[in-house]
Amino acid sequence: MNDRGSIKWTAMMLPEHIQLLKDMWEQKEYKEKPILDEQQLEEINMKLHLAIHNNLTAEITYYAEHDFKIMNGKLFKIDTMQGFIKIDNDERTKINLHDILDIKIN
Repeated sequence: MNDRGSIKWTAMMLPEHIQLLKDMWEQKEYKEKPILDEQQLEEINMKLHLAIHNNLTAEITYYAEHDFKIMNGKLFKIDTMQGFIKIDNDERTKINLHDILDIKIN
């Protein structure tokens, strides 16, 4: 017997309930943001400054929208007061400093 789980009941549900089920399934796929220690934060800071001062291309791994994302490009600006960096790519992407998880300099 082929059991379709909760999908078989959606025909008898209100649209609001179906949307709640879809949201619940989406939330199961969410990834948790890791907590970085002091040494990792210092290493990220050093790589950021190395990349911007030497005009190097960097691959930045960051956390956004409950997932891990990767952005490539040259650093355009580091704003520690506002807490973000800008990457010089097609649209000058802005990433919060506290969302950065890793940097690889190419």
